[in-house]
Amino acid sequence: QLQLVESGGGLVQPGGSLRLSCAASGFTLDYYAIGWFRQAPGKEREGVSCISNSGGSTAYADSVKGRFTISRDNAKNTVYLQMNSLKPEDTAIYYCAADFLDYSTASCNHLDAWGQGTLVTVSS
Repeated sequence: QLQLVESGGGLVQPGGSLRLSCAASGFTLDYYAIGWFRQAPGKEREGVSCISNSGGSTAYADSVKGRFTISRDNAKNTVYLQMNSLKPEDTAIYYCAADFLDYSTASCNHLDAWGQGTLVTVSS
């Protein structure tokens, strides 16, 4: 069974940083692109970032470009999202998801598994 588990969320002040982790169990991430998504209260889920299986291709939403960095360590079966210069509007539940169909690209359009999410709150 494909399982993804997010961790690293929490409360941080504006301008602060957090690093989220997405760990896989039951399968290897070697042949999956991984995406990060978020859903703020009262809003629809949106894509944040995506990384290809090799890590050679990445993509970011305009709202996080220059502030967030996605990376992966396939030996640890884990993908990371480093979030810097956090803003109150980054407050959301962050989810990771796996894409097998387009694993060599950073499109993350065909998602086979989702994690349960981790809450990020940016507030003073």
